[in-house]
Amino acid sequence: MGDPHKPKKAFHRPRRIWTTDQLNAELYILGTYGLRNKRELWKAQSEIARLRNQARALLAIPTELRRDKELRLLSFLNRIDLVKVSATLDDVLNLKIEDILERRLQTIVMRKVGSKSAFQARQIVSHGHVSIGGRRVNLPGYIVRKDEEPNIIIHRDFLISSPPIESS
Repeated sequence: MGDPHKPKKAFHRPRRIWTTDQLNAELYILGTYGLRNKRELWKAQSEIARLRNQARALLAIPTELRRDKELRLLSFLNRIDLVKVSATLDDVLNLKIEDILERRLQTIVMRKVGSKSAFQARQIVSHGHVSIGGRRVNLPGYIVRKDEEPNIIIHRDFLISSPPIESS
């Protein structure tokens, strides 16, 4: 038993973190999606691995036994818009890290506002200029569900600058 105040880690580090190809790929993803550090990337990778392991385990059991669990998994993934309605477990196995990073609030705000960079979108979210359905959300890593996406409101009061001062 561990300390109840310290929940278990939500990510697993890669076994080899100093390979050049992996470092370059991680750095590209960090810059593209505006992640703060590699821990955020590892959390997303761990989540994708968890979903793929769950699908792999379901494929190993007989069809009549897995039907209910398969429907629950696919409906969950459909709610967060990772797979389509008519998806199968093979589609879950084909999920990539970019699929889950596209569902982050930061990325959706970046696409919606057309900000200069993903880091600017992160700042807009973390400063509290975004609300979803009347509820202010300041977590850039919040996974947006499909039904919440039309309810995202970006308060543009931060974009309005003061009028220039006229000198006489």
